[in-house]
Amino acid sequence: MNLTLRPYQPSDAAVITLWLKSEYLMRQWCADRYEHYPVTPEDMNTYYERNIDGQRSRALTMTEGDDIVGYITLRTPADDPTEQRLGFVIVDDSKRGRGLGKALVSMAVKYAFETLGATKVSLGVFENNPSAVHCYEAAGFHRVSRPETESYECLGETWNCIEMERLP
Repeated sequence: MNLTLRPYQPSDAAVITLWLKSEYLMRQWCADRYEHYPVTPEDMNTYYERNIDGQRSRALTMTEGDDIVGYITLRTPADDPTEQRLGFVIVDDSKRGRGLGKALVSMAVKYAFETLGATKVSLGVFENNPSAVHCYEAAGFHRVSRPETESYECLGETWNCIEMERLP
């Protein structure tokens, strides 16, 4: 696999949004960050313009040759400038089972530590997404407890998050 991680480009949205095949999958990806399903490329780019500043937040696209195969965001939480938080992790569903998720997460973690100088990388993942939990564990993350469980109302249900982190 010849994988690279590069800054997100607005034209990437036309490919990435096609991977969101159901509202359930879309909510696992973004919780309540988008108001409606389906997410259009315009929705994704509007979100990007409003929330990704290139300093405290970054969006990255993973490519394999000329093909877009993954997307991830990194952001600095307000209370800890040495932490980077992963979000919006997704890979091309037609290419699952090839280790792309682990590669995407590992590349983003390396970028966070080596380029951004992070001392910790964290993430939250819904407990109803065991394949994502497994992917993060395979990329070196471990579960940590929080004083309160983060949860979201999605599709008429309460979805709880598992907090995970990785140190250098």
